[in-house]
Amino acid sequence: MIIGVPKEVKNRENRVAVVPGGVKMFTAAGHEVLIQQGAGLGAGITDEEYKLAGAKILPTAGDVWGQAEMIMKVKEPIAEEFPLMREGQILYTYLHLAAAQDLGHELVKRKVSAIAYETIQLPNGALPLLTPMSEVAGRMSVQVGAQCLQKHRGGKGLLLGGVPGVRRGRVTIIGGGVVGINAAKMAIGLGARVTMLDVNAARLAYLDDVFGTDIDTLMSNPENISKSVEESDLVVGAVLIAGAKAPCLVNREMIATMERNSAVVDVAIDQGGCIETIKPTTHDDPVFVEEDVIHYGVTNIPGDVPRTSTYALTNVTHKYAMDLANKGLEKALALDPALKLGLNTFQGIATYRAVAEALGLDYQDINF
Repeated sequence: MIIGVPKEVKNRENRVAVVPGGVKMFTAAGHEVLIQQGAGLGAGITDEEYKLAGAKILPTAGDVWGQAEMIMKVKEPIAEEFPLMREGQILYTYLHLAAAQDLGHELVKRKVSAIAYETIQLPNGALPLLTPMSEVAGRMSVQVGAQCLQKHRGGKGLLLGGVPGVRRGRVTIIGGGVVGINAAKMAIGLGARVTMLDVNAARLAYLDDVFGTDIDTLMSNPENISKSVEESDLVVGAVLIAGAKAPCLVNREMIATMERNSAVVDVAIDQGGCIETIKPTTHDDPVFVEEDVIHYGVTNIPGDVPRTSTYALTNVTHKYAMDLANKGLEKALALDPALKLGLNTFQGIATYRAVAEALGLDYQDINF
């Protein structure tokens, strides 16, 4: 199979979908790997390293898209890439189609077989290709939130950890999954007072066992969310429903009760966000103020630490890519139920129920 890796074009997206070690494994199995010139530079990987691993370097994205049977990316294609997609091509990347509806309709129209990293799901419910980036985004959410609270960035001028004789910052994390746990680790490490909310009682018991008295746990309901948000210096949205639009759990009225120049970081923004007042932003212009509260809505948070993120991501994506290359799309999907759940569109059909509902399209299960 011919595997193509174009350079990412989303704002300050410096990750790359394949590292030289992955190229070696592909070529050893008899596949051809095409890398766009400069695709790895943001992650500290040179064209020469790719060449030494056995890849062919092509000058433009059009060259890569035009020749590859399977395109591997990190982030979803944006409008300028839509014309490069073609019928029958496999696209393997993060898609988040519930929040990227124009792309979803383009994939259906162009009959692209699109496999989303974020919906590949193991029998136990785990999302193996989402987990490492959720770990990164969760940790960074508190890091960037702490920066938002600094006075020169428009914040209230508060140190999350406080100092002796001065209260510590209060952080509320909505969602106790991978993002929430990693946000909690960072917030606790900085010395903040941390409250975590989740709808699952068993999950709350687990969080209580893991973190003990370092956090307060609350059942996620409108009353508890409202009170926690009002008392917070930093709110982190960490809610996920696989493949679906994130539920709005924090409304405008709640945000308006926060102290002036507090901060909000919504990691769920790439699935539409769980905070009513959030909107997508970029690394170049990451924040805006709404209801006198600083909002951080960057949709590709891990892209700002590309060296860490690239290797963490490719550690888990390569296995499925190799299966697709070795077995072909249909056989690979037929043999692996987890991978099949990653299929969002196929030959003009929406094949993932939550995505079909979000796009207003008919859902159809495909049996191979």
